[in-house]
Amino acid sequence: MIYEIKKYGEDILKQIAKEVELNEINDEFRKFLDDMVETMYETDGIGLAAPQIGVSKRIFVCDDGNGVLRKIINPIITPLTDETQEFEEGCLSVPGIYKKVERPKKVLLKYLNENGEEVEEIAEDFLAVVVQHENDHLNGILFVEKISPIAKRLIAKKLANMKKENKRIKEKDE
Repeated sequence: MIYEIKKYGEDILKQIAKEVELNEINDEFRKFLDDMVETMYETDGIGLAAPQIGVSKRIFVCDDGNGVLRKIINPIITPLTDETQEFEEGCLSVPGIYKKVERPKKVLLKYLNENGEEVEEIAEDFLAVVVQHENDHLNGILFVEKISPIAKRLIAKKLANMKKENKRIKEKDE
């Protein structure tokens, strides 16, 4: 099943997502994760967080760029270095906008996998960017909030128009 991606300006993208309880992880839940993966690939994404499809849960899926897929539940991310990297990011929820974001280069990623098992791994370089970007979604933060003030001014009009368009669509549907 392919889900509709929520766009900039929609309330759920600004909310802090809720923890997943262990008893929620079952076959139906795993099917939901598979649908998230299908949606991510269908929309040419490399990551997708549950709030982006209207579900306020601490879940995201991502591909590390080498075809290694992760289904991440209740992540905890801890920077392991003061060294940062700048990477041009985009987002399925903010289509058509790509800007540089500075993030820690290496992080410790702790999470539950689709079987409810605890996983701990070190993510660096590209994977570190992806997991931090997706984890931000779980905290109601979009990458456009982390860009430089100059870059924000350059896209302010686009973002305002995107927000206006989404509001118009929502009102039309009601």
